[in-house]
Amino acid sequence: MDKLQTMSDKELSRLEIMQRLKEKRLSQAEAAKLMGLGIRQVKRLWRKYGELGAAGLISQRRGRPSHNRLDAQVIQRALDLIQQRYADFGPTLAHEKLVELHRLKLSVESVRQLMIREGIWKPKKARKLVAHPMRQRRACSGELIQIDGSDDDWLEGRGPRCTLLVFVDDATGQLAELWFVPHESFFGYCEASRHYFERYGKPLAFYSDKHGIFHMNHPQDHSELGLTQFGRAMQELDIQIICANTPQAKGRVERANQTLQDRLIKELRLQGIATLEAANAFLPQFRADFNARFAVPPRSTHNAHRPLRPSDDLDRILSLQESRTLTKNLTVQFNKVVYQIQTQRPTYALQHAKVTVCENAQGQVLILYKGKPLAYTVFRKQTRQAKVVPAKSIDFELRYAKMAHSPAPDHPWRKHIPTPLLNQDAPLGDISTLD
Repeated sequence: MDKLQTMSDKELSRLEIMQRLKEKRLSQAEAAKLMGLGIRQVKRLWRKYGELGAAGLISQRRGRPSHNRLDAQVIQRALDLIQQRYADFGPTLAHEKLVELHRLKLSVESVRQLMIREGIWKPKKARKLVAHPMRQRRACSGELIQIDGSDDDWLEGRGPRCTLLVFVDDATGQLAELWFVPHESFFGYCEASRHYFERYGKPLAFYSDKHGIFHMNHPQDHSELGLTQFGRAMQELDIQIICANTPQAKGRVERANQTLQDRLIKELRLQGIATLEAANAFLPQFRADFNARFAVPPRSTHNAHRPLRPSDDLDRILSLQESRTLTKNLTVQFNKVVYQIQTQRPTYALQHAKVTVCENAQGQVLILYKGKPLAYTVFRKQTRQAKVVPAKSIDFELRYAKMAHSPAPDHPWRKHIPTPLLNQDAPLGDISTLD
């Protein structure tokens, strides 16, 4: 009677190769490559196969207990402790406690398998891998500029926490602009963009994420043009803004951020830089060295940058602009301030006229009517109320909230308590109390 043999897939594959060797359809060297073994091991298997047939290819350790198995008492003690104290722990944390507090010698995987077998912990399904196909670089320099902000402790406690604005040319991978700002903001990106325009000219497009500076995330707060302030400024300069749906889509600037967080932080430390002003002064030197090391030549020698036109008034374009309608008294309200228009022409000519209020980074206001400035005086400032803060700026606002609300010089908190009111009997160094 034929004897049943239990074989694994690996052993069945070896059996097929041995049969091909027997029929001389395969050499031992070829068999060794197929099985990933050395020729000497193939000869041993061939000898076993010749003596015992298929049974000679079956592992002799099957059915025997492992020499490295855990002691049954250790397994039982670990299981008891997990059920009593760590039933809601994950395998990794439970293993840490078993080793640190109870001195049990077992691996994380042993704890994981034990918890799975007893139904204490259920493994999570592996997340489905999402393939992000590679995108070829743009051919020309200036055709597409990837922009992003990287918030980090760049000065490692020597100075305030800040954000680095990074402009990367998609065609070459070179750092086109680096600029430190307190946090991501419209004026911060305008300042960095001005440096870029003055150095290279105007690119064809900026590639960014969906930060509120670039993308209208709240349709109910739409402007007349359906654009953000930065989008409106770039439209005037004939620069397209493309917003990525995922971080992987603008991977070139994301990877540049990772490299900068490693290299630039160390360079700032070696230079002993502790202020944003000194850091910004050092950036051109760092940028030139970085580009010399890592930038690649573009596929095309054509430069897609366009020079600034005489009509490109950056001071006006890179300002915060909002449309307003003058009242019959020729007043306009902007940013909690009421402005009174001063004019020599008849007042009825400007009643209910549409004007554009422009504010620059220094808080200077310009009121334009048909592209020409109007004279004005400040009529009244309203009481400060709640401030609307973008999500990415909350940390910055909270970080400097104490500085923004410091008491006035004549505040009672700043007045010293008269000396006669202090308890003179209190020992030196104790807290003085009022009698």
